[in-house]
Amino acid sequence: MENVIYAQDSFLVMKALFEVHNNLGKGFSEIVYKDAIAHEFKLLKIPFEREKEYSVHYKDVVLDHKFYADFILYNKIVLEIKSCESIHSNHISQCLNYLKVSDNKLAILANFNKISLEYKRIVI
Repeated sequence: MENVIYAQDSFLVMKALFEVHNNLGKGFSEIVYKDAIAHEFKLLKIPFEREKEYSVHYKDVVLDHKFYADFILYNKIVLEIKSCESIHSNHISQCLNYLKVSDNKLAILANFNKISLEYKRIVI
C-alpha cells in the first residue's frame, strides 16, 4: 500500500470538513464554511492558523504581492476552501503556489458547493 503523506493529521482534517458539510450542506459563502471549519478544528484540537500571510521572494527582493492561505494546519498542511461550481485547474494552481511559498508538501482543496464534499489532495 502506498504511503500517504501526513495520513493521521489529514484524516482528522477531513473529518472536520465532512462534519461541516454534513451540517451546513451546499450553498453558503466561503466565509461561513471557514468559520464553521475553525470551530470544528478547535473541537478536534487541530492546531491551525487562519489567513496565513506569505511573501514571495524573487532574487534579492520580496515582491509586493502577498499570498493568504485560508488555513495552515499542524504547521505543515495548506487548506484552501472553495464554494463554487467545481474544482478548477486554477484552484489547483493556487494551491501549488501556496505550497511553493510556504515550503509545505501537502495542500487540501475543498469545495463545499456540491451535494457531496468535493476535495483534492495536492502533494509536491
